[in-house]
Amino acid sequence: MRMPLRLNLAKTASFAVLHFSVAFTIAYLLTGSIGIASALALIEPLANTVAYFFHERAWSRVRWDAAGTPSTRLSSEVK
Repeated sequence: MRMPLRLNLAKTASFAVLHFSVAFTIAYLLTGSIGIASALALIEPLANTVAYFFHERAWSRVRWDAAGTPSTRLSSEVK
């Protein structure tokens, strides 16, 4: 079953907040600089958050059989 876009966006946003926080904390602990940590915490997680959104959407299109094996057809192809 495909996740609704609104729910997928909310899940992506909550993941982004978590990712920004972790990235800032690690960057700050490594550099001791709020400026550098802020820049790293914005650039890297932003790119990963966009990638995560499309990754989740792609995975939601995979159909699985009862044995847990992916089908060779995407869910949009099955009627």
